[in-house]
Amino acid sequence: MFLLLAGLLLAILHLYLWKRLIRDTLPRGRVRLVATGVLILLVLVMVAALALGTALDPAVAQWFAWPGYLWLAVFYYLLLGLLVLELPRLALRRWVRRAPEEPPRGVSRRVALARGSAAVAGVAAAGLVGYGATVAMGPPSITRVPITLRRLDPRASGCRIALISDIHLGPILGHGFTQRIVDMVNAEGPDAVAIVGDLVDGDVPALAEAAAPLAELRSTHGTFFVTGNHEYYVGYRQWVEHVRTLGITALRNQRVTITHNGGRFELAGVNDATAYQWQDAADVAAAMRGRDPERAAVLLAHQPVDVADAVAQDVDLQLSGHTHGGQLTPFELLVSLQQGAVAGHYRFGDTQLYVTRGAGFWGPPVRVGAPPDITIVELRSP
Repeated sequence: MFLLLAGLLLAILHLYLWKRLIRDTLPRGRVRLVATGVLILLVLVMVAALALGTALDPAVAQWFAWPGYLWLAVFYYLLLGLLVLELPRLALRRWVRRAPEEPPRGVSRRVALARGSAAVAGVAAAGLVGYGATVAMGPPSITRVPITLRRLDPRASGCRIALISDIHLGPILGHGFTQRIVDMVNAEGPDAVAIVGDLVDGDVPALAEAAAPLAELRSTHGTFFVTGNHEYYVGYRQWVEHVRTLGITALRNQRVTITHNGGRFELAGVNDATAYQWQDAADVAAAMRGRDPERAAVLLAHQPVDVADAVAQDVDLQLSGHTHGGQLTPFELLVSLQQGAVAGHYRFGDTQLYVTRGAGFWGPPVRVGAPPDITIVELRSP
């Protein structure tokens, strides 16, 4: 039902694009037919990318993932641009109606206005997507964030956790991208590495090579992993087992005690917030059960929405991803409504939340207003 409704909505929105970009700007004839055919082809490629991008071998899927996902980003900004331009079109309605329908020469005011709107929206969409593609495909930035935990043992102060999220290995991002992230993290010399979900968009046989550089991650206390929603779309069990072969500890509603310079704190991890659909629900209470209440606790959870449970369990700090910082502005407005957080540092009473924008991207290889990042969280005592 969801796929049916999503498909119907996409069809309606593309029909609107066809009217504004093609029907209103081009006369009947061959050019309009060709333009209509191109639009239909782009829609089909986009649907193929969305439906098959993670189901086929990445070597095959990349041939339609690149054009399909890029069109998704262009479509998004074209739609926003044309909707905004409906306001001046509405304001100029009287000016259009006062003109003769068939001018003696040139084009009518109605067609001129339609072509102007289409040109403005098209140039803006192309510019934003072109810029966003260079940002998304470039290296993530390193963001260094000191966070004071009220119960952190002073001896553990200065412990640095490299926070990585949303790499989304698949038909577009592969081995080279993973290696770049690993090299950047190792250069920082962290004390621990936390991978907070959405590592992959595909099966282990197809993406094992792409994920292989993760075995080279180096830190004082090791690398820890929690599942994101995308692991469940492709079969989470296979990836939980595979990351363990790379020397990574998967925290499945579990916790470990980190001893840093003689000081101790708890590091816990929970399954993704949507994992209950696969009978693998997140359970912050289980991860915290039996903990020393005098000891600081850091929770790894893919989605920021888990912070409500973190507050209930008196967690000091939750580290999350999932949001991509919105990825394509102004999408962060919807993300904030759904998650309650987009990116950066938040406080909920005695519980703090830090959300990274993520190192990769989902779908369009485009980031506008939300550059990729890897965060180095430095824990400090009061």
